[in-house]
Amino acid sequence: MASPGAAGSIRLDKLLWFLRFARSRSIAQAMVAAGHIRLDGRRVARASCAVHAGATLVLPVGEQIEVIRLVSLPLRRGPATEAQACYVRLSATGPSLSAAMEMLCTPAGSIALTSESDSQLSLSVDAPPSRGIEASQY
Repeated sequence: MASPGAAGSIRLDKLLWFLRFARSRSIAQAMVAAGHIRLDGRRVARASCAVHAGATLVLPVGEQIEVIRLVSLPLRRGPATEAQACYVRLSATGPSLSAAMEMLCTPAGSIALTSESDSQLSLSVDAPPSRGIEASQY
């Protein structure tokens, strides 16, 4: 039997389990089936989806939303330090899920997500256009 990374790809559910984002493979399959995972910017609903080194994943971790880029594919479910060596976290200080939802639900404002570098993402929210009422008039 070939090792998991020998073909250059691994199943998404197996990857989440190997990298310790899910406690079991069945939990990883449920996360994928629920549509909580994005692979290279697109929502994935199949646990059998192939993932390659260099791919970018967006996934929920507790109350946080993590963005990671795979550096290499893990060969086994090893200790946490071994798993963390396989990816680079792109959102080390990302907003919590509730803060992100508040920013996304801002009425009449525009939201721009820009990448200043490979390791930092910047989120800016523009104010909605003024309707002739100043804040001091309330």
